[in-house]
Amino acid sequence: MVGLAKGNGVSFKKIIFISKKGVKRTSGVIWILFLVGFLLPSWYLAGTIDQMVSVALHFITPQHFFTLSFVVAIIFSMILGTSVGTLSSIGIPIMGSAIALHIPVEIVAGALISGAFVGDRTSPFSSAHQLLAQTVEITVKQQFRAMGVTSMLAILSGIFFYSFLDNRLLNEIHNQVSVNRISLSFWEFIPPMILILMVIMRIKVLYAFLCSIVFACLLAMWNGVGLLKLILSLWYGITGLGGGLKNMYLLLLFLGLAGAYNGLLEELKVIQSILDRWLQTSYTIFSDTLKIMVTTLGITLIAANQTLPIILTGRSFLEYWSSKYSKEELARVMADSTMLFPGIVPWSVLTIMCSTITGVSIFDYFSYAIFLWILPIFTICLSVIKMNRQKGILKTS
Repeated sequence: MVGLAKGNGVSFKKIIFISKKGVKRTSGVIWILFLVGFLLPSWYLAGTIDQMVSVALHFITPQHFFTLSFVVAIIFSMILGTSVGTLSSIGIPIMGSAIALHIPVEIVAGALISGAFVGDRTSPFSSAHQLLAQTVEITVKQQFRAMGVTSMLAILSGIFFYSFLDNRLLNEIHNQVSVNRISLSFWEFIPPMILILMVIMRIKVLYAFLCSIVFACLLAMWNGVGLLKLILSLWYGITGLGGGLKNMYLLLLFLGLAGAYNGLLEELKVIQSILDRWLQTSYTIFSDTLKIMVTTLGITLIAANQTLPIILTGRSFLEYWSSKYSKEELARVMADSTMLFPGIVPWSVLTIMCSTITGVSIFDYFSYAIFLWILPIFTICLSVIKMNRQKGILKTS
C-alpha cells in the first residue's frame, strides 16, 4: 500500500500523517482491548468467574438445558463482552455437564455459541461493538438502539427454538445436574457490578474497565494471591480461560496496522472508485443491504478475522450510506452481518476458537447456532419493509 501511495505521488511524510489519522480512529478500541486482556485474569483470581459459573450452573436443569444454556451465555457475554471469554468461562463446565447427562453436545454448543455472540455483537463492553461504532462515526448508545429490533427478534427466536428442542428431546430427563456448590460472597461480585454501574452512569467505558480491574486485583491480593502470581497472570492470562497482555498485543498491533491501512485506502480511494461504480446500480435499501453483505463476506473470507471486515466495510460504505439513509442503518446492517460472519467462516480465527473450546465442529453445531444465521435474514427482511415503506410514501406524495 505504501508503494502504491508513492506511485501516486504521495510523499512519505504525508503517508505517515495519513496512517496516524487511521490509527487514531481505532485508538479508543485499542485501549479498551488492552484492558480486556487484564479483565478475565483479574476476575478469575478475585474469584468472580467461579462465583458466576456456580450461580449459572445452579439454575440450569436438564429439562431446559438448551434454553438455559443460551440464556446463561447471553448474560455472561453481555457482562464480559467477548464470545471467547464467555465460552471459556461458562461454556466448558456446561459442555461437561451435557456430556455427563448424555445430552446432544452439538445442540448445546450451538446454544452456547449463539448466546456468546449476543454479547460479542451487542454488549457495550465488547471491543468489536466499540470498533463498529467508531468506524461508522456514531455513539454506542445510537448503535445499540439501531440494533434493537433485530436483536430482540433474534434472541426471542433463539428462546423459542431451544425451548422447542428441549420439549422434543429432553422431556424424559429427570435427574438434576450435580454441581459442587461454593459459598457465595458479595465482594466477589463487585468487579462486574462496578463495570455495569459505571456504564449505566455514562462514565467512559475505558474508566469502567480500569476501575473493575483495579478492584479485582486488590480483592485477589486480599484473598491471598501473591503479587508475582498476579503480574504473571495479567501478562500470560489464565490457562483454559484466556486473557493476558501476551495474548493480546499482536491483536492490538494488527488493529493499529488495520487502521493505518484503511486510512491509506480511503485517501487513495483504491476500493472506493470500484465501489462507487457498483453502487450506481443500486436504487433501494434492500439492494444496498445485499451489497454490504456480499462485500463484508468477501473480506471475511480473505481476512479470516473480525477487525478488518468491520473497518474496511464501514469506512468504504460510510459516505454513500450517510448520503442516502443514515449511519445508524449502516451500523444495523453491519451488526447483523459483518460482526457475525467471522463466526461462520470455517477458517476464521473466531470460528476455530469457538469450535476448539466447545470441542464440536462448526459443521455439527452451525444449524443449531440460530443467532449466527437468523440475524442476516432478519436484517434483509427489515430492509425490504423499509424499502416498501419508502415506495408507499413516494406513491402518496
